[in-house]
Amino acid sequence: MKTMVSFLLLLLAAGNLPGQTSVTTTPRIIHQNGRHALLVDGEPFFILGGQAHNSSAWPGMLPEVWQAAEKLHLNTLELPIYWEQIEPHPGQFDFSLVDTLLTQARAHKVRLVLLWFGTWKNASNHYMPEWMKRDPAKYPNVIGEKGDWIDSPSPFPEATLQADTKAFSSVMHHLAKADPRHTVIMVQVENEPGTWGSVRDYSPAAQKLFEGAVPARLLEPAVLNQLPHEASSGSWREVFGKNADEYFHAWSVASYIGKVAAAGRQENALPLYINVALRDPLSNPGPGNYESGGATDNVLAIYKAAAPAIDILAPDIYLSGNEKVLKVLELYGRSDNPLFVPETIPGAVYAKYIYAVLAHGGIGFSPCGIDDNGRDSPDSVITARLTPVGEEYRTLAPMMRELAKWAFEGKITAVVEDENHGPQTIDLGNWQATVNFGGFGRGEGLPPNAQPVGKMMIIRLSEDKFIAIGTHSRITFKPTGKSSGRPWQYLKVEEGHFENGIFKPLRILNGDETDWGGPYFGNKPRVLEISLVLR
Repeated sequence: MKTMVSFLLLLLAAGNLPGQTSVTTTPRIIHQNGRHALLVDGEPFFILGGQAHNSSAWPGMLPEVWQAAEKLHLNTLELPIYWEQIEPHPGQFDFSLVDTLLTQARAHKVRLVLLWFGTWKNASNHYMPEWMKRDPAKYPNVIGEKGDWIDSPSPFPEATLQADTKAFSSVMHHLAKADPRHTVIMVQVENEPGTWGSVRDYSPAAQKLFEGAVPARLLEPAVLNQLPHEASSGSWREVFGKNADEYFHAWSVASYIGKVAAAGRQENALPLYINVALRDPLSNPGPGNYESGGATDNVLAIYKAAAPAIDILAPDIYLSGNEKVLKVLELYGRSDNPLFVPETIPGAVYAKYIYAVLAHGGIGFSPCGIDDNGRDSPDSVITARLTPVGEEYRTLAPMMRELAKWAFEGKITAVVEDENHGPQTIDLGNWQATVNFGGFGRGEGLPPNAQPVGKMMIIRLSEDKFIAIGTHSRITFKPTGKSSGRPWQYLKVEEGHFENGIFKPLRILNGDETDWGGPYFGNKPRVLEISLVLR
């Protein structure tokens, strides 16, 4: 009860209470005790998302996108908007594409996250308008250490910054007028910004700044103490030693984006985020092995200091292996950074991480490239790619608001199957749950899953009552603490589903469905409400 009262008071302070919705309620992110929630229409919202391919937001491609969105059962579609289309001539803006996306999203009753392909798209400037590409002297690229031309925009030219700031501000201004119902709930500012092929810009303008003093904001103890450093003042090399080049580039790119974002926020207060091309989170690789200047895990403090107008630094997860992926979720789910996974791989192996994101208190999850993108792939290929995530979304959608609230309150725990397929445990206070992964069978020795696709999520409703959702696994319990070793039994196990946030029982499970190693979860998500009792 105390947690619920606290949550309602926080919503009241934010100007939102459940049921108090209006077209003027701008989506926002709230924070409490190091946890975060995204509010949409004044209530907690978890993004069950999907992202279209880069070149699929054009009107002629959208029918295919909406077909994929329907298969996925998503509530939010991520779609790019293109600087080259929006500003075909200097200062002349065309928002017809944005208006088309708004109209069609409303017709399909889906929210939007718009992706601003502006100065950076995957480290390059390929979405800049033609009139900028034709004038490389005014809008230059990065110069490498040996004087070579790098296919990445420099963050230093004032002309480039002013042009992007004006264009992005115009987009946000248009959204404020054209979207009073907030079909758009969040906006990505740039796309995987940074540079491949050079650790930083070595142009004369960049070199002069690099040899100058480190900005005071970065030298504040709360920021500096998060970074390896050799001095508390001086030049970049004096303060940061071997990391100076990378930190300088991260500060420069982040400062640029922070200015663009701040200008856009003056026009429209929607949440803003940057997506990130990751580095290996375990091996601590050196610069040159990943995109330099982006918000990789080693420079998160720099980005937070340089770009306060950005709400979220969001990891694009294409890494493989549980250990790496779960480490990324840990690194980006910070007390000062809501966890949002805006891009990952469709399919069963990555679908399990929806549960892990919720357990980390995250606000959303989205596979990338959900549409066929004109490839003419067989329906079976598209279905195989989308179905594992779609089945999860179909199950979670009717309880999405509750999941978002439970994630914010820290009531969700989860395990995802490792590559060794071994059992895992979940601490539930007075109880411990053990999850075994594998196919249907009685007791121990379940046939192993062919791939590590099993998962289990548990929501703690009270000391002895839980909701369990999972696939390809079996769960059992035992008492802990002072009650450890005592006999126990299932008081009631009900299978059902959620409708409008309410659990609707289908049947009570007993006998063979609970007695042989605990309830079983098959290849489709299953929702159980489980009550336990000591004997």
